[in-house]
Amino acid sequence: MPKRPISACPAVGEADFTSLSARANESDKLTYHLRSQPESVAEARALTRAALLRWGHPELIEDATLIVSELVTNAIRYAHAPGRGRTGDPLTLVLLRVASHVLLAVGDPSPRIPARAELDDASEHGRGLHIVDTLSKAWGWEPRPGGGKAVWALLSAEA
Repeated sequence: MPKRPISACPAVGEADFTSLSARANESDKLTYHLRSQPESVAEARALTRAALLRWGHPELIEDATLIVSELVTNAIRYAHAPGRGRTGDPLTLVLLRVASHVLLAVGDPSPRIPARAELDDASEHGRGLHIVDTLSKAWGWEPRPGGGKAVWALLSAEA
């Protein structure tokens, strides 16, 4: 999937994740460092749930926690596989409130571009980005300064 701007949100326009993150108000941006281990998936869900409650968006909790679970799981599974990234590097969970939207992003040390797998009824894996695509208004990725990438998903709190 090629890098693309976060254009599904009229309040955002043609901005990208890096510029949105840099200009976000402190109360609208939460950043967490997670260890690259399976227990971090539950931690990311809990942090996301707490942020959405604080921001007054309980209606987004179910979709957001599922998306964050998929993004963190993918980062652990693929970014830290042998030969990709550095296994000691933490993951970064960033939650942004942008107008009536919430942007969820997971950064990892791998430059590997995320790609949706071909669906196979017999396969136990490969559905993560399909779930992200289905539940979010838009999703994408971009390189991070200093290496690695951030994979993001945009949710709308509009009725």
